Amino acid sequence: MASLTNPDYLLSLCKKFGLTPSKKYGQNYLLDPEVITTLLEAGEVTKNDTIVEVGSGFGVLTLPLAERAGKVISFEIEKKLAPYWQELIKKRTVNNLEIRWGNVLRSFDALQISSSYKVLANLPYQITSAVIRLFLEAPSKPEVIVCMVQKEVAERICAKPGNLSVLALSVQYYAIPKLVAVVPRSSFWPSPAVDSAIICLRPHREKPNDVFTALFFRLIKRGFAQKRKLLFKNLLPYAPKQRAKELAECLAEVGISPTARAQEVSLEHWKKLAVCLLERNIFTSPTK
Repeated sequence: MASLTNPDYLLSLCKKFGLTPSKKYGQNYLLDPEVITTLLEAGEVTKNDTIVEVGSGFGVLTLPLAERAGKVISFEIEKKLAPYWQELIKKRTVNNLEIRWGNVLRSFDALQISSSYKVLANLPYQITSAVIRLFLEAPSKPEVIVCMVQKEVAERICAKPGNLSVLALSVQYYAIPKLVAVVPRSSFWPSPAVDSAIICLRPHREKPNDVFTALFFRLIKRGFAQKRKLLFKNLLPYAPKQRAKELAECLAEVGISPTARAQEVSLEHWKKLAVCLLERNIFTSPTK
């Protein structure tokens, strides 16, 4: 464990297995043991848990997870690491760890987890949104998602009305987000260009209606089409001309100001607006 937080040792492992830390795969190795502890504590990992991890790397998080959890399923895309893990699992007799080789975005569905599980991961920056969406939209959602992401992305996900975005609303529609801790770039090797943060997402237990969900996401994407414009004006092209008055009435009915912009409208008000538009069958394809 201590060695895996040593840059010189990590460099020697990279040389041994023919690896160069890849920007493509977001390979920035975590060096700070305290950050690992924070991740484990945020996930409240116990022997009763099945953990899904994204990105095994050399195991700086994977091995502590295996020590605490009942079972760990870790996805790793870098197949050059296969000999490393075969040797390590045999040497340490790690019986509760399964490495799944491949892209989690393509392979997770085949896993077909039937029991409850948690997700813990130090996510590659370039697939953060896709991985979070994968788990939040999964038929069997995790109990909790604890992951490391870019600090800026974490702040956007946890934003409040006034600073909301499509990303924030997309995540908050499915889960309650919390920013757990900021992780400086010096905590990684190689050091990335930006700081990171640990976020905790607790998915809502109820399954949203598919028709409502489709409308909700169409609605927020249209609402944020031009952030500086009023929400009403952004939505107007999607209401039949003769029903523009009804669109304005819907906004008023759910308590949205006629001068509101998309980023100022809370998740609950977006939901209420979607219900109103669905009931009146107002929201359509853009009019010409």
